[in-house]
Amino acid sequence: MAASSAVSLLDIKHRRFGVNHELRLTKWKRKLLCFDGYQTRRFRCFADMLAPIRRSEKSEERRFDQKTSAHGAGIKTSSSAVPFASPKSRFVSKQEKFYPRCTPRLTGPQSRDTPPKRDTGIANEKDWGIDLLNENVNESGTNEDGSSWFRESGHDLGDNGYRCRWTRMGGRSHDGSSEWTETWWEKSDWTGYKELGVEKSGKNAEGDTWWETWQEVLHQDEWSNLARIERSAQKQAKSGTENAGWYEKWWEKYDAKGWTEKGAHKYGRLNEQSWWEKWGEHYDGRGSVLKWTDKWAETELGTKWGDKWEEKFFSGIGSRQGETWHVSPNSDRWSRTWGEEHFGNGKVHKYGKSTTGESWDIVVDEETYYEAEPHYGWADVVGDSTQLLSIQPRERPPGVYPNLEFGPSPPPEPDQPPDEPQ
Repeated sequence: MAASSAVSLLDIKHRRFGVNHELRLTKWKRKLLCFDGYQTRRFRCFADMLAPIRRSEKSEERRFDQKTSAHGAGIKTSSSAVPFASPKSRFVSKQEKFYPRCTPRLTGPQSRDTPPKRDTGIANEKDWGIDLLNENVNESGTNEDGSSWFRESGHDLGDNGYRCRWTRMGGRSHDGSSEWTETWWEKSDWTGYKELGVEKSGKNAEGDTWWETWQEVLHQDEWSNLARIERSAQKQAKSGTENAGWYEKWWEKYDAKGWTEKGAHKYGRLNEQSWWEKWGEHYDGRGSVLKWTDKWAETELGTKWGDKWEEKFFSGIGSRQGETWHVSPNSDRWSRTWGEEHFGNGKVHKYGKSTTGESWDIVVDEETYYEAEPHYGWADVVGDSTQLLSIQPRERPPGVYPNLEFGPSPPPEPDQPPDEPQ
């Protein structure tokens, strides 16, 4: 149990989340130099920084095929597997594999005291196996080994046809060293709003603690009046045996006309090393695309390094630009900036410079490649959201109409996680 939970908690192997992101990471690994005092060594960025944790694992290489885009001649888009796929945990026991998550009545739910895994993105609803009970339940019991369990369910009602059906379950070892809770819910009202969600938390005998939440929402956008599906996930875990932990926030937003937004914020720490990562993608549904990534890391000795890039394209015309940098413990700073201008006619202007005197400014014959459309879009998310779409709202009495008054737009969410692991 100790080995599996520790590995699961700190499964911080870097996983790639997009073709362009992968290409930039390759450049990072090839070019980045890190200074540590008077010694200089080539550093394989996050992959090597985190190598003590999972040295035996190799990064999985993703392949992608090129296909011609419908948004202009000479533009090619990459097709890849569905993003953010959540593989099943390697730590599923035989008992969990062959028995359903909701066990027969009067028996306790199966223990789920395993921390979430890093870089698994947003799971599909079928991966959660949400199965809400149709009646109010409040039951508990004790197993033969002395561990205890509980399960309860109910529903809450509110104005405008609001209804929330929920099921909550959990367990605790006989000595209290290991415990877990998990809550499922579905919400709806008369405006057409529907929500499916999960929240789970726990700790194990090794002192590892974790928290995770997942949501899937269908609603009508107040400005465009289009149907929109939004999915999000937050995950956090801390080690009970060393100064290590991580936090992730993922989100995806889709509307019926092809508008798509995706992004993630991540933070992690392993003893004296800390790292951060943010990235985003935005497709307007009419051929315009914006992508960006910003990563940086530091050690307690004062070494810092990072890499960031951004690309904007529309109809084969656009630009890319970025910077790689590092700072040594004695505050010596090195940086290299670069840029590309794509004219849509097979010509690309490339330029850049560094603090060590490098510079270049050339025009080359080069084909332009970028993703003009998301490889996972509206049709895909609708197909993967059958349980969300099947939520039935309360019956509306004759002559009663939903309140469709929209309030002001909510304030933007903060960029930083609320509680960074220490």
